[in-house]
Amino acid sequence: MALKFSSNGAGLIGLDITATSVKLLELKPTKKGHKVVSYTVEPLPANAVNEKNLQDIEAVGEAIRRAVKRSGTRTKTCAVAVPSAMVITKVIQMPDDLKPHEMDAQIQLEADQYIPYALEEVNLDFDVMGPSEDADGMVDVLLAASRSENVEDRTAAAEIGGLDVKIVDVEPYTLEGAFQLISHQVPNQGIDQTIAILDVGASMTSLCVLRDQSLVYTREQPFGGKQLTEEIMRRYGLSYEDAGRVKRVGGLPDNYESEVLSPFRDLMVQQANRFLQFFFSADKNDYVDQIVLAGGCTGIPGVAELIEQRIGTPTIIADPFSEMPVGSDIPAQRLKDDGPAMLIACGLALRGTDR
Repeated sequence: MALKFSSNGAGLIGLDITATSVKLLELKPTKKGHKVVSYTVEPLPANAVNEKNLQDIEAVGEAIRRAVKRSGTRTKTCAVAVPSAMVITKVIQMPDDLKPHEMDAQIQLEADQYIPYALEEVNLDFDVMGPSEDADGMVDVLLAASRSENVEDRTAAAEIGGLDVKIVDVEPYTLEGAFQLISHQVPNQGIDQTIAILDVGASMTSLCVLRDQSLVYTREQPFGGKQLTEEIMRRYGLSYEDAGRVKRVGGLPDNYESEVLSPFRDLMVQQANRFLQFFFSADKNDYVDQIVLAGGCTGIPGVAELIEQRIGTPTIIADPFSEMPVGSDIPAQRLKDDGPAMLIACGLALRGTDR
């Protein structure tokens, strides 16, 4: 199976496999946009996924099976994504008069110039981005390749869960696709703007910068809410599961806010600032118009305000479902609460509505 950017996509589950959970989302196009028709978040056993590597494919597959059952979806096809760290991407120029099969053949011939692995070890795909600004008669083509096991692990887990993978995307590009669901939250819907989406998950944080709604920069590093959970475990002598639960629902001693949560919030601000400095050093501009926070750590009270105050850039929390109707059987408040952590699932689910 190729790393597949495209499919006819009709009726497709967005399946986001993270370090701590499996997120399932299905959208249906409507006259005004999209409607949520099925959704669930199913927790994963500890260490089933480690920094986006699937360590226990069987456990992940069983979690997907539970998610499919609990969501009530009848759809059996899905889209998954691999993280940018597992993918090599390169923009190349090709003649604009090539037919798709001719372009495919030429890319297969030339791919070994761009990919540092043997071609039989990788899954490869390309997407025509549009006319090249640098050369007349040429188009810019995004080439993406990932080692086959990264794709096969996700495909195998989905199959255990009863799903057939139709699209394998790359996480930053799914965030770019999901931006349409949060564009109403940012100035001028992101047109002529530089928007930094900072996704702070359980074990990984990623920065995706969009300029004029298009992805221009991405970076990923180990950091996330797991560090807070582990500190709660250490400080209060709790199991990982109990620490995660009290982190969400409360019930910790009075010193938790000042001695544990406040230092972690400070750490999040430092990480946000560090990611932006990496972007500024790589880009000719040193300015972003808006920071959009995403990921599970956005549930920590006051973190957006603190980032805005310390970094000096307007900061909001992603809310992809705010303008979207939901099915009557879907818990609307839980969906809204999970919204900031569902952007990749959103981007994947949109692939089932846009082709």
